Amino acid sequence: MRAPFFAADLAARAATTLDPETAHRLTIRMLKTGLGPKACISDQRLHVTVAGIEFPNPLGLAAGFDKDAEAPNQALDLGFGFIEVGAVTPRPQFGNPRPRVFRLWKDGAVINRYGFNNDGLERVARRLKRRRRRGVVGVNLGANKDSDDRIADYEIGVRGLAGLVDFFTVNISSPNTPGLRALQGKSALVELMTRVLAARNDVADGAPVFLKIAPDITDEDKADIAETVRSLSLDGLIVSNTTIARPQSLESAYAAQAGGLSGKPLMAPSTELLREFYGRIGAHTPLIGVGGVSSPRDAYEKILAGASLVQLYTGMVYEGPGLPARIVRALPKLLEADGYSTVIDAIGAKAG
Repeated sequence: MRAPFFAADLAARAATTLDPETAHRLTIRMLKTGLGPKACISDQRLHVTVAGIEFPNPLGLAAGFDKDAEAPNQALDLGFGFIEVGAVTPRPQFGNPRPRVFRLWKDGAVINRYGFNNDGLERVARRLKRRRRRGVVGVNLGANKDSDDRIADYEIGVRGLAGLVDFFTVNISSPNTPGLRALQGKSALVELMTRVLAARNDVADGAPVFLKIAPDITDEDKADIAETVRSLSLDGLIVSNTTIARPQSLESAYAAQAGGLSGKPLMAPSTELLREFYGRIGAHTPLIGVGGVSSPRDAYEKILAGASLVQLYTGMVYEGPGLPARIVRALPKLLEADGYSTVIDAIGAKAG
C-alpha cells in the first residue's frame, strides 16, 4: 500500500513547482479520476463518536481543499476519517483577484486570500446528490461578499444542503471577506446561531452544527463565544481558522502578503487556544483542532490539548497526500507509548 502513496507524494512535490492555485486544481483533478492512492486503515482504538456521528478515526480534511465537493469520496480514500467540503455560499462567487495564494517555503506555511471562491450552493448540492454516499462528509458554509443579510446566507446553506451532508460548519472566521468576523461578536453570534439552528430544525435534518472561530480573538470574544456555545448547546467548536497575525519568526518574502496564514506557524497558537477552550467548555462541547498539523505528533498534541477531532490541509502542501495515512497509522503507537488504550482516553489529557 505504501508504493502508491510514495508515488503520489512525489507527484505532489513536483506540482509545487507550479503556481499554488494551479497545483491545487491539478490535485483535485487527479483525485476525481479515481487514480489517487487508497488507504485501508481500520483500528478500533481510533474510533470516536462526536455529536452522534461515529468517526473511524479522528483525522479530517479541513475546508478549503475540496471547495466545490468535486472529490469527497476520493479524499476519504487518503485515510481521513471525515471530510469537510466548502466553503459554500448561496450564489457562485469568483473570490479575490489572482494571485491569491502564496507558499512560504522556509516557514512551512501558506497565505491565502481566496475570498470564498466557489461554484455556489446549487451546483455543490447537485454534486453531493450524485455521489455514492459513504464515509463522513460535512460542509463549511459561508456568506456571499455582497449579501444584504449574511445570516440569511447561512440559513439558505442549511436548508439547501439538508440531507446531503453529515454536519454543517458555520464559518464566520475567514479573514478574506470584509466584515465577516464581526459575526463573532456576542449579539450577532447569538442571532446567527439561533437562526441557523432553527433552520436546521425546520428541515428536520438533525445534522450537527459546528462553529468555526478565528485565532485572532480577544479575551472578551473568548468568553462570549464560550457562553454562546454553552447556552445554545452547539454540537461542536472548530478551533481555529487562519490567522491575520504575522509572527516575527517568518522568513519568507511573501510574509507581508495580505490574507490568512496557515501551516506550521499556526500550530502553537491554535493549540494553545484549543487548550483554553477545552478548559472553558470541553466538558460539555466537543472541540475540533485545526492549525499547523503536519505530522503524527502534531495531530496527537491537538488531541492531548482537548480535540476530539483534528483537521489539516496545509500540511499536505508540503508533505504530500500520503500524510493523512502516515498520521493515522502512527497514532496508535503514540497512544500506546503514553499508556492510553484508545484515542478517547487521550482527549484533553494534557489540557491542564
